[in-house]
Amino acid sequence: MKSQFNRMGRRDFLRSAALTSATTSWGVQSSLVRAAALNGGHPLAPKLGHHTARAKHLIVFFFTGGFSHVDTFDYKPMLQRDHGKKLNDRDKPLKGSPWKFQPYGQCGKMVSELFPHMGSVVDQTCFLHTVRGDSSGHSAATLGMLTGSITIPMPSLGSWISYGLGTLNTNLPPFVVLAAKEPYNAYLAWDASFLPGYHKGTRLFPSANPLPNVNSPITSVTQRELENRMLADLNTEHLDGRSGDLNLRSRMTSFETAFGLMREAPEAFDIRGEPQHVLDLYGNNTADPASFASQCLTARRLVERGVRVVNLFDVGSNTNWDNHNDISLHAGLARNIDQPIAGLIKDLHQRGLLDETLIVGCSEFGRTPWEDLTPKGRGHFNRNFTCFFAGGGAKGGFSFGVSDEYGATAAENPVHTHDFHATILHLMGLDHTQLTYRYSGRDFRLTDIHGNVIHQVVA
Repeated sequence: MKSQFNRMGRRDFLRSAALTSATTSWGVQSSLVRAAALNGGHPLAPKLGHHTARAKHLIVFFFTGGFSHVDTFDYKPMLQRDHGKKLNDRDKPLKGSPWKFQPYGQCGKMVSELFPHMGSVVDQTCFLHTVRGDSSGHSAATLGMLTGSITIPMPSLGSWISYGLGTLNTNLPPFVVLAAKEPYNAYLAWDASFLPGYHKGTRLFPSANPLPNVNSPITSVTQRELENRMLADLNTEHLDGRSGDLNLRSRMTSFETAFGLMREAPEAFDIRGEPQHVLDLYGNNTADPASFASQCLTARRLVERGVRVVNLFDVGSNTNWDNHNDISLHAGLARNIDQPIAGLIKDLHQRGLLDETLIVGCSEFGRTPWEDLTPKGRGHFNRNFTCFFAGGGAKGGFSFGVSDEYGATAAENPVHTHDFHATILHLMGLDHTQLTYRYSGRDFRLTDIHGNVIHQVVA
């Protein structure tokens, strides 16, 4: 004769166990909530895009505070010649760059001495010199660059890509944020807004323990997996009776990702097994888990393991690129990111991953070609600035758009941030006009009702 337990289905047993836990000290419920997983299909399973993708992964570098284009990648000899000159009586004097420029690579791209390591990878890099945004304020411009909206907080770029493509490894978050300090607008820069919550960026804190509480308190794998299966049944039955509630589905999916993180995250974040020549590629402080070099190496390890989007913030909303009083502070900031970013490009290239990984470098805006609060400083400037692509189907050794002789406005091929986003989505296999989400009675998209793909930058 079969025992009562054997005659029970798993769901019947789970219901009985849950009832028991509510009235006794058995404690099953407290164990179950530690992790969860769904049976069957996964809402973050990989999806086909609208067309053949050039890139499978996206890594976005965001240089908080306003990265100066005329001191880095947009060489303006006329600005040097006319240093101190006023264009009219109301203007502040023009300010030439205090750094020398020189040509790099087969393409002969002029790069300032602030970025010698980036100079070594210009043949793999595509520069956009005529980007413009809709705000000159940090908070609004940050949202504009990372969410497409300078007013109402909208889903971030990474969230839209997670929504459109899913992920290649459901045991890790589809969208990871590496931010030691909060940028302007903090979590809104990587929020999912009205998209299902499992598309929100998962923030890691660069350190020896980037994701606290990821180690499972359960020592028995068999016990842990049994509890996970039991909880999945309970959650699914609960969801079935609530018409597929999206908030509930998001919570369940986040539990499943948490369970996967317990298995895979410790290894993914541990760079100690990397050979010394790889560590050296990113810089001399790569072994420090809090360094930007370590974050860049971690980004490579994450995309290798199937993470769809990684967003890195080099600094926070203080002590950043916002150098109104003294542009010479750009030197230390550039030194922190120059070799790590170049090292990442080289590392991906050597591993055959650069073609399928799109690297994007941007800031919320540029800086004025003229003086600001002091003769040594530069102000906010959203009317024209420089961003860059590398890999992922972008044309290497190429510069798109020409700014005027002072870098103040587009002389050829202006690029709005909506065009910038449309092009990123295109390289990821998504049509920005078709990637929509119905919310509050209308269809929303990253580029709103604007944007054109810059086909000239596609290799």
